[in-house]
Amino acid sequence: MASEKLQMIPLGGLGEFGMNCLALRFGDDILVIDAGLMFPEEELLGVDIVVPDISYLIENRTMVRGIVLTHGHEDHIGGLPWILSELNVPVYGTEFTLAYVEGKLDEHRLLDDAELIEILPGRRFTLGPFSIMPIRVTHSLVDCVSLAIHTPVGIVLHTGDFKIDLSSPDGHPFDLQAFADLGKQGVLALLQDSTNVDRPGFTPGEKAVIPRLDDIFAATKKKIFFSCFSSSIHRIKIAMELAHKHGRKVALVGRSIDNSTEIAQDLGYIDPPQGLIIHPGQIRDFAPDKLCILISGTQGEPMSALSRAAVDNHKFAKIDPGDTVLLSSRIIPGNEKGIYRVIDHLERRDARVIHDDGTNGLIHVSGHGSQEELRLMINLVRPKFFIPVHGDYRHLKRHAELATSTGVPEKVLLLEDGDVLTLDKDSAQKTGKVTTGRVCIDNNSTADVVEDTVIRDRKHLGEDGVFLPIIAINKRTGAVEGQPEITTRGFAADDPDLLRNARDIVVRTLEQSSEEERRDYGVMKDKIRGDLKRFIQKNANRRPLIMPIILEL
Repeated sequence: MASEKLQMIPLGGLGEFGMNCLALRFGDDILVIDAGLMFPEEELLGVDIVVPDISYLIENRTMVRGIVLTHGHEDHIGGLPWILSELNVPVYGTEFTLAYVEGKLDEHRLLDDAELIEILPGRRFTLGPFSIMPIRVTHSLVDCVSLAIHTPVGIVLHTGDFKIDLSSPDGHPFDLQAFADLGKQGVLALLQDSTNVDRPGFTPGEKAVIPRLDDIFAATKKKIFFSCFSSSIHRIKIAMELAHKHGRKVALVGRSIDNSTEIAQDLGYIDPPQGLIIHPGQIRDFAPDKLCILISGTQGEPMSALSRAAVDNHKFAKIDPGDTVLLSSRIIPGNEKGIYRVIDHLERRDARVIHDDGTNGLIHVSGHGSQEELRLMINLVRPKFFIPVHGDYRHLKRHAELATSTGVPEKVLLLEDGDVLTLDKDSAQKTGKVTTGRVCIDNNSTADVVEDTVIRDRKHLGEDGVFLPIIAINKRTGAVEGQPEITTRGFAADDPDLLRNARDIVVRTLEQSSEEERRDYGVMKDKIRGDLKRFIQKNANRRPLIMPIILEL
């Protein structure tokens, strides 16, 4: 055992935001930390979600002891249905995290077969050679933990997503003492969240938004539509408390915010006064100045409750002139278009829109630690080796520079997805690479995996359309019956002669092919596709998707 080394293999989340997934391997035992998804960039046409390629775990399926979750955000649990459909292993998480996981697995009909095991901050549990101590941290979600993993070669500390909030609204502050104790024991490697590495200073605590939100509630004369991330339980709790203070009833509109609030109430994170929450159908029974509507859709998602209300297309939520719409969230990069489109619709209805554009005071705070918190964590735990995680490469690089500047870690290592980092008590070095990548999924269904070729075809269709040459061939004789036809969709060509000349190219290809070739439809399709591709590229400078159709007579 003493001669064996620990391997650390990131499968996602290093070089991108989202898809967080990391494997720790010691001998014949593998522990997986988190199983996240990523929402697709625009170029992934029609793809709903992106999850990490877990070929490495599938190849070593007999060694995987379990998946341990740091918290319940999609970029940490969203890939679970995909992974569990391939590998049915136990999943460990805190009570609130597992409540989210249950809903997700139920949706994918995987709940009955899943083994979900609750963990508690401060209570150690064992998986193979790994002894894991969950430590309470604060974030924009509740019930989040860092993981101190005691391995045969030393302690590996994975922070998960965190900020240092010592006055959390749920009464569970960041456990500074536990990290200080780890520092005294000696930490071999620290893996730390890089999300806010560009931000100087400290991230404000969740309660920092209360004064400004209180002012907005006090100044609003009509309905307040309050929108935040549905997982922001602290923010939902604050909104409910302010609504109660200002004599407003609260209606929950939108499936995600309804689900989150129900879970938070069941687990005791939110305890609204009797009669505060009303059914959305009762909105019309109250005066506008007596209403606060908690509504989902803060990122401008097309079918969300807020997007539909913004175009007068929601059964219960009606936005009238003078109403206030408060977006208590940040704009996630890539969502700008959707958010501003919703804001435009709201402005057309003469609503007052307040969002986090820097001019409205502190209406949103991040859930991730800024530079001083990152430095504080490094100084508290004093690791021998430091590995930045969670972020684009530029964030990881800045984080590595920040760690070096503290003078604490002996060695700072920049890893990317697929790198194999091998550690023992005294050394850490990259020793190889495993297969990683992304798996694109349509319709949020684990069965609908989209191959790269499909995305490439969609790109072709979107840019240059489709070209359909239709040919009738007598299967018995190989003779061409009648003239080939060419149909196009989404192919813009200024030259009217182009289609006629393209038809001539098809005729020539057929004439120059032997009878045997003409009877082999696979060969003929390839020949026609190749000749047409060269012709269209040369004469129209376009690359449509060419799909020859051969009718068998």
